[in-house]
Amino acid sequence: MTVHWAEAVTRFTAAWRRALHGDRPPPELAEFVPDAGVARAAVLTDLIRIDLRHRWERPGEGRTVGSYRADYPEMADSPALVELICEEFAARRDRAPLPLTDFLADYPDFAAAVRERLEQQDLAADAAALTLDRPLGALEAGQRLDDFDLRTELDAVAPGRCFLARQRSMQRLVAVWLFEGHGDRHRVARLDHPHILRVFDHRPLLTPTGSGRLVYTQYLPGGTARDVLDRVRTGPETDGGALLLRSVDAAMERTGEIRPADSPVRAELARLSWPETVAWLGRRLADAVDHADRHGVRYRALTPDTVLFTAEGEPKIADIADAAADPAYRAPEDPATAVDQRPSVYSLGLLLWELLTGARPFADSDDTATRRAGPPEAALRRLPADCPAALRRVLTTCLEYDPDRRWADAAILARQLDLCLDPRARDLVDPPQHSPRRRLRRWRIPLITLAIAVPNALASVFNVDYNRMLIIDKLTDQAAHRLDIGTAIVNFVGFGFGTVILAYFGRHLILVPYGLRRGGRFSEETLRRARTDAIVFGDRAVAVIFTLWMLSGMSFPLVIRGTSDAIRAYDYTHFIAMHAICGAVALVYPFFLVNFYVVRCLYPMFLAHGDIGGDATDGGQDAVRLRKLRRRSGIWLVVAALIPLAAVAGATLLTPADLTEIIVEVRVLALGSLIAFVGVYLLSLAMEKDLRALERVQAPAGVQPP
Repeated sequence: MTVHWAEAVTRFTAAWRRALHGDRPPPELAEFVPDAGVARAAVLTDLIRIDLRHRWERPGEGRTVGSYRADYPEMADSPALVELICEEFAARRDRAPLPLTDFLADYPDFAAAVRERLEQQDLAADAAALTLDRPLGALEAGQRLDDFDLRTELDAVAPGRCFLARQRSMQRLVAVWLFEGHGDRHRVARLDHPHILRVFDHRPLLTPTGSGRLVYTQYLPGGTARDVLDRVRTGPETDGGALLLRSVDAAMERTGEIRPADSPVRAELARLSWPETVAWLGRRLADAVDHADRHGVRYRALTPDTVLFTAEGEPKIADIADAAADPAYRAPEDPATAVDQRPSVYSLGLLLWELLTGARPFADSDDTATRRAGPPEAALRRLPADCPAALRRVLTTCLEYDPDRRWADAAILARQLDLCLDPRARDLVDPPQHSPRRRLRRWRIPLITLAIAVPNALASVFNVDYNRMLIIDKLTDQAAHRLDIGTAIVNFVGFGFGTVILAYFGRHLILVPYGLRRGGRFSEETLRRARTDAIVFGDRAVAVIFTLWMLSGMSFPLVIRGTSDAIRAYDYTHFIAMHAICGAVALVYPFFLVNFYVVRCLYPMFLAHGDIGGDATDGGQDAVRLRKLRRRSGIWLVVAALIPLAAVAGATLLTPADLTEIIVEVRVLALGSLIAFVGVYLLSLAMEKDLRALERVQAPAGVQPP
């Protein structure tokens, strides 16, 4: 029984660990509880404790002890019930302020026992507390505080004191934070992320003026975002990432630190413009916010004082200051009641806007109506002249007053900021204001129609003219008339039906951009469907055109049948050959023209309105489709190169008399297809670069597209 008990708890703990790290649904507790026997009662308490704690770490999934009692009646008389209620109180208080009186209203029969148990826990904490014989304000550098030798006082980012100290037991430099009041800082200690300040441990603190807390963390010498802001505000222009590095170096000089040499991170920062530097910082902070939220820690507000820097300029979020107390960086809604990361996205957007421009987008006096309208004109004028349209869009979306119009979580924001760091990709998604590409998006129906219709019309006219000279003019009037009528019927019915099919395939490309331009909103599934339809529309168009040309070619002998004319094998061979060449023209050039327009103008616009990139579960399907389209373009380019060669080769098989009769047409076809090949070759080169840029932003995190 003991082994089974331990195995159940171990397996349940492992299942929760996978759920927390992989953003999976919580494991079902009932699947791990023994069916009967002594072990059931024994293991149930431990499983409920684990499930209770982890569920309150995930927004919207918390459970009460009362719900467990309803599922497991045997818990009604359990001696561990009071302990579990205390666990629930601690878990819920970690998420949001919770008065004990309000909490105990749900458990009136256990109120006295729960109060007594919590008082005992507080007494035990006080016994382990570090006691000071003087107020926090009396501490000075050079003194010893328990295990820490205080060396230099640092700029505090919390309502308290912060010292650079040497921890004697570990022989390492740490930052020691001392502040009044009780804080729930222990949750962040389990977070392990390159852009979250690592908290080593914390201890209760008793001073002559009250209680408090000592927290010691890794030491970051590069100052705070507040220092960076001070430099941004000193003048109208910045010199890009070098400004951030100067701020970091100045902070290091104040504490006697030496700047690192040969740092690839610093070299990368030095090459960035200031808007790109802000996007670079924001991408890392957004990733940290998402990581923390998925592990049960939500940052209600991010301020310039809660972002610290390493010596290389890497940012880290410090969960030390009570950022939620600063209303200037909070979302309009109450972050404590939010079920997702949208308040954190709003707060991060405010911080990034302030770093970008040197001022917050909204004044403290701005009313609700002003904030609903988005950043005012005065705030927009403060944007740097070299600010990409993509970064402006991303930050404006962060600052939407309506939470439903913001990015759904910080992971999406991180990928959008990644997009802002790719010059070609961001210009595809957000063309410059007066770019022709922005205007051409509205003309998608006529442009795609022309891209398909013009090559098909030219190929059809040439094919009919060629066949008339070699074949049709040699037929009787009856056969020629019958062929004209049959061809007209086949073309009218076939191409009409093809138009309907293509309109159906392109319905999302017609309706979704129209709705987005009018301010409409679409689900992620609809946007994903629109992106997929855009990528494969060129291939679908080719498939429809190929089918129609096949039907047209097969109709020729069927229409002639029943007349007195007989088609020679020589004539029919040349009919099929020219039909194939003209059909290739009708396939190749629409493929390049349609896909060039879609890749350059249409597909990127969908990336501005939803999630981009991929994850481990979907393998980055958009990136895969884009890569396959790029490879198919190479194949179709070879076909385009073969068309003039096929025209010349086919002409060598004609009799001298026939060749003399159509030599002009052959030359037109060979020369025209050669010129057209040069055109599609240039299109393919541009499309190759566009596709590679889109692949980069659509590739799953950590995956480099080939």
